[in-house]
Parts: sequence; structure tokens; C-alpha cells
Amino acid sequence: MIVLESDHVHNHYRPALQEWDLAEFTKTFRIDIIRVSPMAMEFDVVGTDAPIANALRRILIAEIPTMAIENVFMTNNTSVIHDEVLAHRLGLIPLKVDPSQFQWKGDADPTDLNTIVFKLNIRCEANPEWKEGDPVENRLINDRVLSSDLQWEPQGGQAERFSESPIKTVHDNILVAKLRPGQEIIGELHCEKGIGRDHAKFSPVATAFYRMMPVIAIKEDITGADADKFARCFTPGVIEVVKEKGKYRVRKARVADARKCTMSREALRHKEFQGKVALMHDPRHFLFSIESTGAMTAPELFLLSIKQLVQKCQVVKTALDKLTDEAES
Repeated sequence: MIVLESDHVHNHYRPALQEWDLAEFTKTFRIDIIRVSPMAMEFDVVGTDAPIANALRRILIAEIPTMAIENVFMTNNTSVIHDEVLAHRLGLIPLKVDPSQFQWKGDADPTDLNTIVFKLNIRCEANPEWKEGDPVENRLINDRVLSSDLQWEPQGGQAERFSESPIKTVHDNILVAKLRPGQEIIGELHCEKGIGRDHAKFSPVATAFYRMMPVIAIKEDITGADADKFARCFTPGVIEVVKEKGKYRVRKARVADARKCTMSREALRHKEFQGKVALMHDPRHFLFSIESTGAMTAPELFLLSIKQLVQKCQVVKTALDKLTDEAES
């Protein structure tokens, strides 16, 4: 049984944390980069509380702008997919474009500064060169509508502005629809700037989550066959069995890498381990993971989330300073 007392709920400040000290925070706070690549990033946030970690997560998901397909003007769609379903699928295709190069459209008329235009014109036909014995997948031409079929149509000065990095979809092989001979899809797609709070298609991350650092405390030595059994209760790599130095060289279980633990609590089900181990979380150590959709790199998203958080803090500070000045006047 796991009992969480009211003053130990991790998403709230405990009474002891009501007095916050900047010098102490500066001394203990740190961010450790664990793994980084253009599409994914893993890092640790140490020395802060869940509200700060959750603020970063929410900013990543809902408040960093991207460009996405907002309006689909369908000229003809004879596929089995309804127009509204097809439009929804198209809207979820991530686009490789820097949103900072565009303005917010709002209710304004579309221009080359706030709108990107794609054209989709594809028709399925039978392959006249196909004959019996050839691969079945070559029987039809354009039977699969892919994200690569979206063709960017530069507007105004966009061709010059994006000459070095033409606007395109992040992935070329996203399946949008399947067609049969004679079916076609013809339409014009308008992309606008937005944030995930308005619609999930604008979210720049596929995943952005955190978990607290697992803490495995072995209170009494677990040796011999019990050590092997104890290791099997955890994800591989969490517990290792080593031989102690000395005359008897006893085989003993010890924690190798607690961050790999999924906290299944399997060890607590066995009587031989009761009282010998405690499984906990460190409420001030967060393991963060970011996976980008490809519109921007994961490190760029991380830096933008920090910038957004700083701006939010500045807004709050300005409001508090104003209230203080009004109270003193």
C-alpha cells in the first residue's frame, strides 16, 4: 500500500517550501543534458519543484508557435475519404519552416507574410505498361497520396526569402489517402501560424514529458540467490549483482542505474525483500524527454520554452511591482 500524505503531494508546495530563497535556489538548481539529437532531447532538471517542470512541459506542448495547414480549398475529391476528414489529415502533417519568418494572420487577408500555399493535384490511373507477373504495387500510378505530393507554391517574395531552405513537409512518406483508377484529389492548402493551445496540429512536439528521478534505497544487504531474484524484479540495468571484496566474496545486490527504473514495485510483492528496500521518487529531480515533430530541432524547442518561461515571469514581476507601487502610494 502506498500512502501519500497531504503535505507530500508532489504537484504542490509543502509548508516547508513556502519561504523561497534565491541564493539557495541558484546554488542547487542545474540542468544536465543527457542525450541530444535534432529530433529528440533528454535532460535532467535538478533543484526545482513540479510547478516549474510542468510549466516547461505545458509551454513545449501548447505555447511555441509553428506553421500548419489551416484552410483546405477542395476543388475535387473523388476518393472514399470525406472532405472534412481529408482536411483534418492534411492539417496534421508537420511542415519544415521557421515560424518566426511569418506574422500572425488572425482575421487579416492572406499575404506572403502570413500565409503559405501548397497545391495538391493527384489522379490515380492504371499503369499501361504493367503486365501479368510484374509486382502488384506497380499496377497503378499515384494510388498512394503521400505528404511529398504537396507542392509548395511561393507567394510574393517567398521564393527569394526561402531560396536556401525551400518550404516543405518534414516527412515525405506520410500516407494521406489511397486512390483507385479514376479517383483524384485537387485542392489548395493555406498554412497559418498558430500554437498548440488553439489546435494540436500546431504543437511542435510529438511528446514532451517528465518523471521524477527514482530512488531505490537498499536498507539491508541482499545476497546470494535473493540478489539474483531482486535484480530480476527491476528493468534490466537497474540492479547489478557484484562480488564483494574479502575472504568470502559474497554476491550482493546494489543499485547500478536508478534512472532506468520504471517503478513497477515488483520487489515489494516478495516477502523476502520486505523491510530491506524502499522505493521512492526525488521530488526535486526531473527526467525530461522532448521529441520534436521536425518543424524545429529539439534543442531549439528547449531554448524557446526557457525564453517563454522567462517572459511569463517578467509579466508576473511587472504586475507585482505595479501592485506594490499602488499600495505604497
